[in-house]
Amino acid sequence: MRRQARVERPDWRRHCEELGFDFHTIDGARYWDESAAYAFSLAQIEIVEAAAETLNQLCLELVDDLVSRQDFSAFRLSAAAADLITHSWCRGDRSLYGRFDLSWDGSARPPKLLEFNADTPTGLLEASVVQWFWLQDCRCGEDQFNSLHEQLIARWQQCLIPGTQVHFAALAGHPEDSGTTRYLMDTALQAGLRAVLIDIESIGHADDGRGFVDLNGQAITHLFKLYPWEWLWQDDFAEYLADAQTVYFEPPWKLLLSSKALLPLLWQRYPDHPNLLAASFADDLGRPAVRKPIYSREGANVCLLSAQGDAIETAGPYGEEGWIYQAPAPLPCLDGHYPVIGAWIVGEQAAGIGIREDRSPITQNSSRFVPHYFNHSDSP
Repeated sequence: MRRQARVERPDWRRHCEELGFDFHTIDGARYWDESAAYAFSLAQIEIVEAAAETLNQLCLELVDDLVSRQDFSAFRLSAAAADLITHSWCRGDRSLYGRFDLSWDGSARPPKLLEFNADTPTGLLEASVVQWFWLQDCRCGEDQFNSLHEQLIARWQQCLIPGTQVHFAALAGHPEDSGTTRYLMDTALQAGLRAVLIDIESIGHADDGRGFVDLNGQAITHLFKLYPWEWLWQDDFAEYLADAQTVYFEPPWKLLLSSKALLPLLWQRYPDHPNLLAASFADDLGRPAVRKPIYSREGANVCLLSAQGDAIETAGPYGEEGWIYQAPAPLPCLDGHYPVIGAWIVGEQAAGIGIREDRSPITQNSSRFVPHYFNHSDSP
């Protein structure tokens, strides 16, 4: 794995925008960055692929165990939320996708799980379509770990019969969330489904049996929502969630995997697993360590605690529900940049990677997306 400086396409903005990727620049700062690319060997890609599928299986086994024992204490859930999660898992509600964030330098050391973006992962359009077209323009003849688009279409077809209508909801005015939601809506349309785009704040509830409805009063029978489950349970309509007949993507049980409480629970169940880091609900790992809120988004409120007693911490509104502590797995530093590998899973299959990098060792919402490629030789 190496970072390679590259010359950008002169008209890269036009290329991005033609693909619907209009949030390539956020608040005046570059988000899409093709002045560099990450190169891998086929063997390295196979290691990441295997790690993603292994971690996904460990997570599913953990959910099954938690539901069987009805042990949700680590997640600070209401009784209604716990019941909905239980019913969702026991019904076999299907998951669409997720993203494991991994620390790895391409060496013999196994990739380590930093966290699982299981409920509302973004970075999808750029990982699926945008970097694929970059590859055709800039590294034609090389390969890329990227079957996201095809697998998403196939997954919709596995989950729903043709013609099913799905409402796609995100917060209006949030370019990244809206762009990700529009892209997933496009994959659903290509899968033969019908789709309606809606602002999540426009969803209402009817007391006549229709349940959740859109602005036209149409019942929302199937809903893709790029909005965290833990936020939904704090919403004014939370009291209706348990009784609604809506089928959700992602399903309610994914809340268990999107919480950082997942990390100590995985370590308790699979101690010393090569893809896991030691993690605890107590501050008992010594130093260095990483402190994370049980619920948080986009690298907010993460604190790197050093052996010398100092700390690097990001700001944010999270931490009220408590914290977990995780052993460090420092990101590699390549040319002054710290890359994190986002390994995508669709259904239960690994589907590609997206790489984000930062000048800081903590990946945040301002971190840049950098494309990748691999060749079939023994070296990147």
